[in-house]
Amino acid sequence: MEDSLRGYDIEEVENTLCQIGEVKAARIVTGENNAIEEIHVLAAPTKGPKQLVRDIESVLMAQYGLSINHRKISIAQVGAEEEVAKPKARPKIASVSVEVTGVRARVKVLLEVDGEEYEGEAEGLASQTGRLRLVAYATLDAVEKFAKTPYGFALEDVSVVSLGRERVAVACVTMVTPLGEQGLCGSAIVRQNEKDSTVRATLDAINRRFGFLTTA
Repeated sequence: MEDSLRGYDIEEVENTLCQIGEVKAARIVTGENNAIEEIHVLAAPTKGPKQLVRDIESVLMAQYGLSINHRKISIAQVGAEEEVAKPKARPKIASVSVEVTGVRARVKVLLEVDGEEYEGEAEGLASQTGRLRLVAYATLDAVEKFAKTPYGFALEDVSVVSLGRERVAVACVTMVTPLGEQGLCGSAIVRQNEKDSTVRATLDAINRRFGFLTTA
């Protein structure tokens, strides 16, 4: 039975498993010769564990040619009261404000979701790069207030880069779950200003985990 990742990136395979509708997080444990020893999955309770195991087996076989013994797959289902809440409406950027006092800056990001507003805040050094990081921090703070998720998010980095004729905001976020950590990345073309684009890039990074998109 072929169960070795054979040079495949573990994080890539974990992210592939997270594309399965009910799967919220996945962690793969490997042993000698990079063989898969365990697959731990955190999932919503909308599908039975046996069907989820079959779905995981099918995805691994179809995309990576991996034949995994079903006994290596463990499913932990989040109860209905703990399941990640998905907003009925897409969040809109209501406002992004930056207040600079001396060498310090305070950023407030206001998101509107289904008629209600959620404000995130962050404070730190007022350098150009520092301000963008504060915008991303404030965005994640606002998200955690309206999403009421049991997961946590940590900003790894944010930057505005030039790609061809466009300037693009890029944000890298780590999602922390009971099963471990997953790296996420999002981007947004700079249309209005770098602050708004940084908010959009940060939301884009976690979009697949919450099923929402920003709107103008």
